[in-house]
Amino acid sequence: MNLFTIAWKSIRQRALPSLLTSLNVALGVMLMVAVLVCAGVVNRAFSQKAIPYDLVIGPRGSALQLVLSSVYRIEPAIAKLPYNYLAELKKDKRITEAVPLVFGDFTKPEEGGFPIIGTTTGYFDMGVGPGIPFQIKGERIGGDFDAIIGSNVAAMNGWDLGAEFQLVHGGGEGGHVHDETFKVVAILAPTQTANDKTVFIDIDGFFQIAGHEVKFDEVRTQLTQFWGSNSEKMASELATLDALQKERAAAPPDAHFHDTPDILKSLAAVLVRTRPNAPLDPINITAEMRNGYQAQAVNPVIIMQKLDKQLIGWVKEVLLIMSILILIVSGVSIFVSIYNSMSDRRREISIMRALGAPRSSVFSIILAESVLLCLIGGLLGLLLGHALVFIAAPIITAKTGLLLNPWAFELTELIVFPFLFILAVIVGFLPALTAYRTDVAKNL
Repeated sequence: MNLFTIAWKSIRQRALPSLLTSLNVALGVMLMVAVLVCAGVVNRAFSQKAIPYDLVIGPRGSALQLVLSSVYRIEPAIAKLPYNYLAELKKDKRITEAVPLVFGDFTKPEEGGFPIIGTTTGYFDMGVGPGIPFQIKGERIGGDFDAIIGSNVAAMNGWDLGAEFQLVHGGGEGGHVHDETFKVVAILAPTQTANDKTVFIDIDGFFQIAGHEVKFDEVRTQLTQFWGSNSEKMASELATLDALQKERAAAPPDAHFHDTPDILKSLAAVLVRTRPNAPLDPINITAEMRNGYQAQAVNPVIIMQKLDKQLIGWVKEVLLIMSILILIVSGVSIFVSIYNSMSDRRREISIMRALGAPRSSVFSIILAESVLLCLIGGLLGLLLGHALVFIAAPIITAKTGLLLNPWAFELTELIVFPFLFILAVIVGFLPALTAYRTDVAKNL
């Protein structure tokens, strides 16, 4: 009979204290595993090394809000860009692709309240990442009221090709439901990005929805503010707006306008890919815009790395330190449990010694008990930690919009077990030494 078998029998004889001791360890490991898994997911999401574009261009304001809305679909966009600014960007020889984004609508609350993105086929041509194409079931958008949905949208609603749905302006229970009906023509394979929880429609279809064109007074204000430093462009845009307003004023009261003119459209953001040999520095191009248009260009990776470093990384480190402290406290509880049991086990140890067990074997058995209690608690904590992540994943996604893979596993989790082994040896050493020094004659 080996030492671990004897140690296991001893643990079984003290089943309740042993269970509670291992449970203390399990709770510490559970928290540590949950922190490591969530931290890994957040790091991958916020580093977004697979982003297929170089810059996000949007209205001047908060760079963080621009990235959260356009890349992660978490925060709504507030300000807008004139639609015709897209043509100006495409004239820049440093830019190879410029893909517009518009949003503001969602699926119905009972259908998940997923964000609706109006864009062009260029979005899907960019791919999930550099050299990583989208895997699409179905056909590309061919009509104004076609839609491509992410894998989470399809899974939650049970939608397949041909499913139909309506858009809610602004989202929420009190949002206005548009009359137009969209049809699912394609479903994206899982990407582990915000695309999984997004519905994509054609940008022309987006602007055909009643109420999506911008009002004349709002457009006039927007054009004046945006093109203010370019008086020639501003005069041209305002002249186009005035001509359209006069045309509509002269139209019959019951006239219906199917297509929204570009002058009455606005964009939330533009995703830009630059030439490899002539990259656009976000600092320089933003400086150019400040001297001209009311826009900004940001590198989403840099913005999210700053957020991770300044806020999320600090919170993550605090939680990790708390987890380690919990494990240390659990180690102390193992020490107390085994040490207190020594007074009840002196006769048992003396009998083992009288039957020929050497002091070293008795010492090793007590250490083996400590190691087994820690490892059992570690394995239980590992399972509980992943169970916690599995339960919390949909809640976190619903509350924050950040996708959390419930099956995620981090290699750093394996560090827990060497740490537990060392902890078990440390806390088991003194009780083992006490067993080693047990006076056989006195206790028999």
